[in-house]
Order: sequence, then C-alpha cells, then structure tokens
Amino acid sequence: MLFIGLTGSIATGKSTVSSILGAPPYSLPIIDADVLARKVVEPGTSGYNAIVKYFGPTTPELLVPASDEMPENGPDGKGRPLNRPALGRRVFGDTEERKKDRGVLNGIVHPAVRTAMYKAILTAYFKGYWAVILDVPLLFEAGMDKLCGTVMVVSVSDPEIQMQRLMDRDTHLTREDAENRVRSQGDVRVKAKRCASRGSGRGVVLLNDGSKEELKKTIDEAIRELENASPSWWAWLLLACPPVAAAKGAWEYWNNGKINEKWAAQEKEIASKL
Repeated sequence: MLFIGLTGSIATGKSTVSSILGAPPYSLPIIDADVLARKVVEPGTSGYNAIVKYFGPTTPELLVPASDEMPENGPDGKGRPLNRPALGRRVFGDTEERKKDRGVLNGIVHPAVRTAMYKAILTAYFKGYWAVILDVPLLFEAGMDKLCGTVMVVSVSDPEIQMQRLMDRDTHLTREDAENRVRSQGDVRVKAKRCASRGSGRGVVLLNDGSKEELKKTIDEAIRELENASPSWWAWLLLACPPVAAAKGAWEYWNNGKINEKWAAQEKEIASKL
C-alpha cells in the first residue's frame, strides 16, 4: 500500500485536494490529521485535560462560554469544548513566547494524533487499498514524510493568493491574524521545493493558482502516474505477505531519512553562503 503524504499550508487548497481524492473516481481513504487533532482534544480526553491544565490559568477564554445551551461542565459533564480561535491567538505567531506555547500544544496533540493515524493506516491496509492519503498540514515538520512513498504538496506561486483566500474564508480574521497563521506553517514554496527534490514519483507538487477544474486535471495526471507505478495487485501482494510489506515499509523509512539528510545538507550549504 502506497502512503501518500498530502500537505501544504493554510488556504492553499489542501482540503480541496483531500476531498477530491476521497471521492469517486479515486475513493481513497483519507486520514486527516486535522480531524484527528480535534478528536484527541475533545472534552474528557487526556489531550483536553493537558491543554486546560497548561493554558487555562493564563487564557481566560480558553473554553467556549457557558450559556443556557452550554452548561458550565459541558453537555456531557466532561467540560466545555476548547475555544479554538482563542487558543489559536495564543499559539500562532513568530514571537518566542508563541513559538514556545505552540511547541507545548504540538507536544500534547501530535503523539495522540500519531497513534490514531497508525490505527487508521492499519485498517486501510487490511481492506486492501492500493494507497492511503495521510493529510497532514505539518508533514515535514512532524517527520511524517519519512513514512510516505510519495509526498504531495499543494502550493501557490504567490503568497498574496494564500492570504486573500484565507481572509475570504475566515472573515473574522484581521490581516495580522492571517499573516500570523500563514507564517506559523512556514513558506509553502519552500515545502514545494523540498517535495520536488524527492524526485519523480516520490514528490508531487500540485500548483493551485487557478480554478478547481484546473486543479482536478492536475490531480488526475498525478494519480494516473502513481497508479501505474503502484498498481492494486501490488497492494494485494503486500496484504498477503506481511513480511514483504514490513520490509518495504522499513526500506521506505530508511530511504526517506537519507533524502531528508540530503535536503538538510543542501539547506545548510545555502545558509552558509548568505
């Protein structure tokens, strides 16, 4: 089974690509890290309790306000849901304090999301899918790219396109809020360059500057190439021979580690010349 890591940055169209790949004619299983990230911090979970413990004393609006519809202890007595915009204002940005808080939040959420993802991957494997989509906004940053045979980055050529889409989508955001959210996920064009450096078939950049129809054509071309390189019979062979699947997974992980080392060396060399 081919692991396709799907990433990008906020408002580049990653969710649109994910929805297209999850629908016919592709109908690939989508393991969405954002969806899992919400589940692992629902009231009553260990993630929720850890966030409330760390951020609660200094973030008065951390939980949604109590009201007639929302009891003080939540609808099920496990606590009121997190106020995501308030938590976002606390962790998005490039100051040292916000970077520290974002690191704490990631340290709470990422391990729980990884566990949930591995369970979903195992389910897809036993169902015999030829590929599975790992939809992870911070794929490279979390090191999840090392699990993937192919990485797809949804990118734009101009950051202003990204900014305008974000502000059109989330009208409550000020331009400063939007800039903080974009910066917190890194320059998507750098991610695209890193993806392309993986080589043909291993790195696919989906440029999303135009219409949805144009994007669909780009996706269709990319999937056809990947299907030819990783046909469904290969997925069934791996399902029938778990040792072969394990060996393939180990090789992919090792090879991707080498690719990352090469990328890091290139970036270090470029930085030394500045």
